[in-house]
Amino acid sequence: MIETLSEATHGPALEYLERSPYLNVFISHVLMHDLAPSIRKNVAIAIDDGRVVGVAYCGRQLVIASEESALQPFGEYAREHRGERMIVGSRQTVRAFWEAIRNWHVAPRLVRDRQLVMMLDRSRLRACDQRVTVRHARPDEWNAVAAGSAQMIQQELAYDPRRGWPDFDAGIRQMIERQLWWIGSADDRLCFFCNIGPWSNRTVQLQGIWTPPELRCQGLATSALAAICDRLLESSPTISLYVNDFNEAAVALYRRVGFEHVGDFQTLLF
Repeated sequence: MIETLSEATHGPALEYLERSPYLNVFISHVLMHDLAPSIRKNVAIAIDDGRVVGVAYCGRQLVIASEESALQPFGEYAREHRGERMIVGSRQTVRAFWEAIRNWHVAPRLVRDRQLVMMLDRSRLRACDQRVTVRHARPDEWNAVAAGSAQMIQQELAYDPRRGWPDFDAGIRQMIERQLWWIGSADDRLCFFCNIGPWSNRTVQLQGIWTPPELRCQGLATSALAAICDRLLESSPTISLYVNDFNEAAVALYRRVGFEHVGDFQTLLF
């Protein structure tokens, strides 16, 4: 049975998601920090014999964490709540979910078949060489941050967010005001960008990781990312991220800092 989030299912749903904290941080964040009525109605809970067996967020993106028994009911629910631009979740879950809905759903324009979910904690963090100064981005730097972010999304997801998302620049400015964007600078030049995405009690997820092409292969990204992670680990037990498996340079960067592979995502884009 699929039902919308309620006070009765809130705690059990969070407990279910915490079984895989790095894979489920987005939905955990929604349940912990963003329960406005407009958001709450997008959270669907699968219940079987009084037990939570799946949780899904059905908004502009459909993010799903589910046992196999709940995939068909989630598919029927999704058919009545259309509008997602992407489907995201563990690779195994998304593959099975797509088989349940592909007979009626429009085909994806792009499939990121395997995205490595990686995790870092204090014991794994490797020392940084302090070559780069890291700090929160300033409001007057929003245009440089937005340009780098748009290039990253164009490279990773094959679309220009500044053309497809009218509020993209405003969203960047708002995130900078909330101190969610970090930058690295070397010799008074911005050399690294990343932002804090969703977070839970177990982890904070990094997104938007970007080094300008002309500044790559100089060790700047390694220094900047390690220094930012060092700061973030003062308030979060772990840091996580995910990356396309074919992005070998990015995977190598994360491993140099100390990140370890802990799971796989798959993303379908429409």
